[in-house]
Amino acid sequence: MHEDLRGSPYDLAIEEITRRSIEAWDRGATEVCLQGGIHPDYTGATYEAICQAIKAVVPEMHIHAFSALEVTQGAATLGLPIHQFLARLKAAGLGTLPGTAAEILDNDIRAIICPDKISGGQWLDVQRAAHLDNHVHVETSNSWAKHLLALRDLQAETGGFTEFAPLPFVHMEAPMYRLGMARPGPTFREAVLMHSVGRLALHPLIPNIQTSWVKMGPAGAAVCLKSGANDLGGTLMNESISRAAGTQHGQEFPPHEMEALIRSIGREPMQRDTLYRPVTEDRRAASMIAADLESLVLTPPRKKAAVG
Repeated sequence: MHEDLRGSPYDLAIEEITRRSIEAWDRGATEVCLQGGIHPDYTGATYEAICQAIKAVVPEMHIHAFSALEVTQGAATLGLPIHQFLARLKAAGLGTLPGTAAEILDNDIRAIICPDKISGGQWLDVQRAAHLDNHVHVETSNSWAKHLLALRDLQAETGGFTEFAPLPFVHMEAPMYRLGMARPGPTFREAVLMHSVGRLALHPLIPNIQTSWVKMGPAGAAVCLKSGANDLGGTLMNESISRAAGTQHGQEFPPHEMEALIRSIGREPMQRDTLYRPVTEDRRAASMIAADLESLVLTPPRKKAAVG
């Protein structure tokens, strides 16, 4: 529909993934985050090869990648149980999984907003497998409570979550909103309250509450930092998901501007990596003098081979 927001369909060649990873490392990054839709030609071997390729060019980069939906699909294509596929990904270089595709862990709501995705139980199963091996529209406050309690229960069992990141629904280009099936996202008050209630409900099991400057905007993120959040997220080089949905933010929030925002509310900034460890001084120094981003290379989507 609105290709000015979503852009034309594209694939990413391995060469472009590794180029972006090298560029990110040179600009001070410690993590590369990868996730996408379910490509009909992708198998578990594809995800494995992506991890191997990144580690081959930037071995110190942390790979934070693949939604529970991608993990489930990848495992199915190889005929492997989830835990075995995750072990293969880990051996290939995967560090941690993002919490994406959780949507809302209330199956009555999932049947409305994402019936073609995995169930809430399947999402929890993927996270459980990862932990044991060593991330708002038609929803109600009752649904949010179920979501928080499901996360708390799993964290009490495994201790594998590093943070809770409540991401407000960006409605502008979302199909459900365009079909008249959802209200225009949560109110600002509701979005802030999710950070506060998340802090209370998950304490002390999940100590970090991340606010998304992409979803909330820098000013909104500052409010969240004063309302339970202690993490501003990453600077982001090539964010596309939220901008495709219609948000105005997403293309880089430079570290020096992040630090200025944090200091403006009386907090002391600290750069941390994916696992919430302070970054080394060379990583911080590189991030402060990052070069301009190079042009993106988007590969046209491949046609699925005909059968017969």
